[in-house]
Amino acid sequence: MRTFIPIAAALALIASSASAQNPPANSGPGNKAINSPATTNSAAPVEGRNSFTEGQARSRIEASGFAEVSGLQKDDAGVWRGKAKKDGKAVGVALDFQGNVVAK
Repeated sequence: MRTFIPIAAALALIASSASAQNPPANSGPGNKAINSPATTNSAAPVEGRNSFTEGQARSRIEASGFAEVSGLQKDDAGVWRGKAKKDGKAVGVALDFQGNVVAK
């Protein structure tokens, strides 16, 4: 019985310190994989593994006010790039993995 109490106390201490070091994966509102259409990242387009399909990329770009989206290709950095029209002018457009749409 004498050895059981110190061992139990040591195990409890190890378990509590291990759980305190692992914060939750989604620890705050700034930890979004996809931004809403009204938000943008000033460093966009951000390189990263992009899971948008071509159709989803086209829809997201169109929802941001672009028309006649064409030539979409995902580059080596994971950014969808193509051409579109905004306010009647032809522009290059990019969509990153966070959902940021940028005219270039």
